[in-house]
Amino acid sequence: MKAVQLFGHRLDLLRAITQPIPEPKGNEVLVHLRATSLNYRDFALATGRYQTHLPLPFVPLSDGAGVVVAAGPQVREWRPGDRVIGHYTTAWQNGRFDERYHQSKLGGPLDGLLQEFRVLPETALVKTPEHLSDREAATLPVAALTAWNALQDLALPTGAWLLVQGSGSVSLFALQFARAQGLQVIATTTSENKMAILRELGAHEVLLTRDRPEWGKQVYQSADDRGVDGVVDVGGNVTLAQSLAALRGGGAIAMVGFLGGFDAAPDLTLPMLVKRARLLGQSVGSREHFQMMNRAISAQQIRPVIDRTFAFHEYRNAWEHVGSGSAVGKTVIDMAA
Repeated sequence: MKAVQLFGHRLDLLRAITQPIPEPKGNEVLVHLRATSLNYRDFALATGRYQTHLPLPFVPLSDGAGVVVAAGPQVREWRPGDRVIGHYTTAWQNGRFDERYHQSKLGGPLDGLLQEFRVLPETALVKTPEHLSDREAATLPVAALTAWNALQDLALPTGAWLLVQGSGSVSLFALQFARAQGLQVIATTTSENKMAILRELGAHEVLLTRDRPEWGKQVYQSADDRGVDGVVDVGGNVTLAQSLAALRGGGAIAMVGFLGGFDAAPDLTLPMLVKRARLLGQSVGSREHFQMMNRAISAQQIRPVIDRTFAFHEYRNAWEHVGSGSAVGKTVIDMAA
């Protein structure tokens, strides 16, 4: 079968390989992967921006969807022909997060899903929503579940104000979920070309923040001049100060990304205290969360936003596209193309 492995921290060290199709044993399931998708994490891993200590080589990509083709003798939940999606943090089934779960993540340190076939424990899969294609389903494991859990943790009431940042996949999923929950959403972007899609997805207001370093005040004023109740922050150190400026007293920030890197953030102690703000770190979600999210996606008939789809042999182009920052939504690799 065809696959890709990452041999170092440059994109030219992503290399196509051929390896045998594995056989499922015990409670394992063999999945024929039909589509995978990229997250910023995958670009950061491949370019040495994140977790450079992970053992190499490994098969990248945490997101993928396909069909069960074989199952071990102890499998009870799946049978051949079932459409499934991989669960990113395989050991996190339910309940409270444990730091040890980081070692069970697909696409580093465990081999990921940029391969034609993958054997996984039966508990590392969830059912694909019936209305979604495999390409659409492949976008859900990291970005959608991160956005879903961020909103669950923020626990905002109907009619509350939410700020989302940019047009990356986490922000777009957060916008879609928020509108389905009856929230009022303010979206920011640095590109005039991306304002239309944010409005189409239901943002009440879209603010162009290019050349406006103090955009938090503008967001605050747009939310009835009282500030937003919650923020889904994707930038980390480069956006947290403005997220706080946009927040109303007693509000909360779900910190989901690190687009700004890992340098020290500005001193946030005083604004955190003054606003009695809460900062909620996110680490995607459990399998139980994933199943809950998929039920909501099915009930609301939500469809992911796909920016571009690449053929398998164009995998490096897919990484470059994610790294360009130009994508609006998810970047997908069609394993059959």
